[in-house]
Amino acid sequence: MPMLLSAEPQNQSITTFLILGFPNTRKIEIALFFVFLIMYLLTVTGNIIIIVTVNTDNHLQTPMYFFLGNLSLLDVGYTSSTVPKLLSILLMNVHIISFVGCLLQSYFFFFFGSAECFLLAVMAYDRYIAICYPLRYSIIMNKRICVIFVIVCWISGCMAPLIAAIMVINLPFCGPNIINHFFCDIPPLLKLACIDTSLIQLITFLFSAMVILSTFLCTIISYTYIGITILKIPSSHGRHKAFSTCASHLTVVSLYYGTVIFMYVSPTTRSSFDLNKVIAVIYSVVTPMLNPMIYTLRNQDMKTALKRIIFRMLMNKKEFELSH
Repeated sequence: MPMLLSAEPQNQSITTFLILGFPNTRKIEIALFFVFLIMYLLTVTGNIIIIVTVNTDNHLQTPMYFFLGNLSLLDVGYTSSTVPKLLSILLMNVHIISFVGCLLQSYFFFFFGSAECFLLAVMAYDRYIAICYPLRYSIIMNKRICVIFVIVCWISGCMAPLIAAIMVINLPFCGPNIINHFFCDIPPLLKLACIDTSLIQLITFLFSAMVILSTFLCTIISYTYIGITILKIPSSHGRHKAFSTCASHLTVVSLYYGTVIFMYVSPTTRSSFDLNKVIAVIYSVVTPMLNPMIYTLRNQDMKTALKRIIFRMLMNKKEFELSH
């Protein structure tokens, strides 16, 4: 790969950045391009399939699948905020990004990520009500409440990164302008500012910890009560059935929070940007790709609904061919 040079003079505020990505030999970069392209296509395709299935199958018109459809929509936006730029870096060596583009990428990445944190907590609460209060579930988790929950998640996700965005937009950047990451993440971006950003780093760290840990705590509390309730079920079949309803969500929560907490709540990881890139790939690319597989392969209702949709498509195709 050609050497990256600072594109802006050192004595004035820079207007563009260079995203380093994964610098390596050209053959390895091309190989990485195809790996990330396949993962991105699987992510988008899988999550769109879930969205379409949830919205077209009458048997899935329940709060759990309503939230799942929104989670898939967030995952599409989440991975789309970073991967397309990474693909252009790997394939065409287009490392340059404008200051505004960098800020927008960072904002939307944390917008979708924060909204997903809130939504995962809501989904855990939904499972808590379904298992601990099954007779009152339809009353508590009615359609109006579900819509309010989702709106709050999206608005909270929208508001969460605003403080960091406002602070970053007012920072002076005099050079160098190379971001040691594969997207405009806040920590490596702050390293390029001309002034001391320790206070800003502390504020963004506290805000990140507040969003991540508060939603994670809510999720843990919900699953603690769920676990206690499941253990009280007398039959093993009943315990297995109750656990299977939340196993997929619990798997997603473990994958997502495990890497996000390590990345943004553990201060020790901030000095190792190479390690951060690997961790970031897991929660920003791998996890959104695995979510559709987890929810379809481990969920009998989803598999049945997909079979019904495929059957209807085949029947419609057959009727169309016969009519012509």
